[in-house]
Amino acid sequence: MLTIAGGKEAPTSFCDGISRRSAIKIGSLGLTGLTLPRLLEAEANSAPGKPQKSVIMIYLVGGPPHQDMWDLKPNAPKEIRGPWNPIATNVPGMELCEAFPLLAKQADKFTIVRSIVGSQAGHDAIQCFNGHDPKAPKPLGGWPQFGSAVSKLQGHYREETPPFISLCYPCTHGPYNEPGPGFLGPAYTPFQPMGPTKNDMVLNGITLDRLQHRKALLKSLDQFKSQADDKGMMEGMDAFTEQAMGILTSSRLAQALDLSNEDPKIVERYGTGDPTKHMDGNGAPRVPQSLLVARRLIEAGARVVTLNYSKWDWHGGNNNSIFKREAEDFPVFDQCVSALIEDLHERGLAETTTVAIWGEFGRTPVISARVGRDHWPRLNSAMLAGGGMNHGQVIGSSDRLAGEAVSRPVTFPELFATLYHNLGIDPNLATIDDLNGRPQYVVADNAKPISELV
Repeated sequence: MLTIAGGKEAPTSFCDGISRRSAIKIGSLGLTGLTLPRLLEAEANSAPGKPQKSVIMIYLVGGPPHQDMWDLKPNAPKEIRGPWNPIATNVPGMELCEAFPLLAKQADKFTIVRSIVGSQAGHDAIQCFNGHDPKAPKPLGGWPQFGSAVSKLQGHYREETPPFISLCYPCTHGPYNEPGPGFLGPAYTPFQPMGPTKNDMVLNGITLDRLQHRKALLKSLDQFKSQADDKGMMEGMDAFTEQAMGILTSSRLAQALDLSNEDPKIVERYGTGDPTKHMDGNGAPRVPQSLLVARRLIEAGARVVTLNYSKWDWHGGNNNSIFKREAEDFPVFDQCVSALIEDLHERGLAETTTVAIWGEFGRTPVISARVGRDHWPRLNSAMLAGGGMNHGQVIGSSDRLAGEAVSRPVTFPELFATLYHNLGIDPNLATIDDLNGRPQYVVADNAKPISELV
């Protein structure tokens, strides 16, 4: 949470009624912030020499059904194949679910991995965000998630934009939430503008929606700084306070978060959803506009943007409700993901921005009348796009029941090694010191980037 505004909660106030407590009520934003002079200097030099490379990571909360999306088995028995039929794509021999006609037209621009092995069995988002097996030994403090590690290794691309931004909505089911920065500590927590935090981003009465007007913002900031200096507060502000000031002075970041600045036709192309409605009660909201915001944040200078999308932990119950939920979610997914891929290509970002889409495990081959498609860690899947990779292919294959990998098994460490590689980080050389001062490699098992892609 971040609030810098006048209030009545504390008796100690400045002359204009702004309380000291309210003036310094700033929560964990977790990035290296800016003073105003550094901000102005950064703005004057906002065209870095090296091309920006970024990652958009989309977590499908709860585990998507691979055999109903992009590994269909039309010749399998009815209790395995489900109701969907495969359709051809613009890549010969590559098929997707019939609910994805827009993606089918862009299959040459992405890759499907059908053979991920080594997934965990229970709900836990951690493997999707850092690539490490949550049951394996880990250093004190735990592994940092991917964006936190990238922030540590590469820092800002643009000084006024956080290197790691999370658009993940908090879920009431704890295991669905993304992990923290691990042993890197709270300074590498992502900036989180969604959910309750967005409503708390206020600077002397200027909300996030009004940050477009730079003069008003700077006037408000200067007034706050003057008041703080009078009380000797600026010297005592902790790192998070300075970070918050840096964020709030960035009109670039505020504009990226405000979709009213976007072409309405593009907003319509992605689609919109209700951010207050958590799917099935405890999942993430189904908000396709998050993908558009992610693209805008990449353009604003973020290196890593994570987001959680809907809820994919569909089970059975009466009338196999899993397929009812698929019929609801698949078309929306088809629209927003195809829009993102198309958008990145049209804007010249496809070579430098990697899109990674996955969940924590696959689903059982056999459809149970009681539990539908249950958790299935023995086979998982992913979609990868952009990043200058070799696309228009399927990596790996499963058996006739979509239950086991029969060719080219792929692991989460290999997937993350690919993401690091695409950012210009050598996953087999890069290390981060843990709390004991011991260097830790960013990926497990000496994993290499997926050769078919890079």
